[in-house]
Amino acid sequence: MRSWPVIAAAAVTLALPPLLPQRQLSVFILLGLAATVTAGVSLLMGYAGQVSLGQAAFYAIGAYTAGLTAVHGVPPLAGLLAAPVVAALTAVLLGAPLLRLRGHHLAFATLAVQLILVSLLGQGTWAGGAIGLQGIPRLSIGGTELGSDLGYAYVVWVVLAVVLVVSRNVVASRAGRGLRAAATSEVAAAAGGVSVGAYRLAVFALSAAFAGLAGGVYAFYLGYLAPGSFPLLLSIEFLVMAVVGGLGTIAGPVVGATVITVLVQLLNELGTRPGMPSYAPGVLSYAVYALLLIAVVRYLPRGIVPAVRGRLRPPLLKLRDN
Repeated sequence: MRSWPVIAAAAVTLALPPLLPQRQLSVFILLGLAATVTAGVSLLMGYAGQVSLGQAAFYAIGAYTAGLTAVHGVPPLAGLLAAPVVAALTAVLLGAPLLRLRGHHLAFATLAVQLILVSLLGQGTWAGGAIGLQGIPRLSIGGTELGSDLGYAYVVWVVLAVVLVVSRNVVASRAGRGLRAAATSEVAAAAGGVSVGAYRLAVFALSAAFAGLAGGVYAFYLGYLAPGSFPLLLSIEFLVMAVVGGLGTIAGPVVGATVITVLVQLLNELGTRPGMPSYAPGVLSYAVYALLLIAVVRYLPRGIVPAVRGRLRPPLLKLRDN
């Protein structure tokens, strides 16, 4: 019974890209990338109990790793594989001191990491500076270059599927059970033999690897990177997606990314209509994040996915008993 929603979602994902016009196909790709990053945020917050406001920093690290290696002659596929590795290693180096912090102190520290990274990228000539990194080649797999958005759509959603499978395996593992115990009571988990610090650092690195992998695909898809592509608002967007979809769930990142992306696109179209002021799209985007967070915290404190499961479980159990 549980496999049917997964099969249905996979069928829709495979069938949808050829049916979408060019503009919606681009949104479909960016949605998949956002869900990939959000999957890491959901693991980090839902299981490790750590709040990160700098996840877009690892997204940028992955993107620039892939872009810089490809520009300097490294095969694009090798650059793509290097992106999550570099992001994870950076997370380990930063996480060792940062994860000693708790609550809002950790959130502010990760926010500072992103601000510092964006400043370094903007001033570093090695990364293209404020002008940006240009001339990134298209991704090629097995000698076949992806020249169309349709190909990238399938690559992005295959990457997302891999990330969700990895997340599910981590959650079902001994480490996942240890993280859930630590999120409930760190002292009790440590007394039970759980290496809380090591597990949290591992999840922090894994979430960074997810973001780095998505960033690598993003670099090859756009063919151009600039520091302005990774603003602070992007990290907040990933955070809102995770909370709206449901922290600590596998499907939550996909649901949250879909809801936020669709709403933002609709509001952007509304804000760009004739007669609307130039600042309308930005204001409406901030408004949707704020209103959604208020609505979810007030009416769906655990997120959309847990709320829907709670509503559907009694009828399904009754149907199974009959």
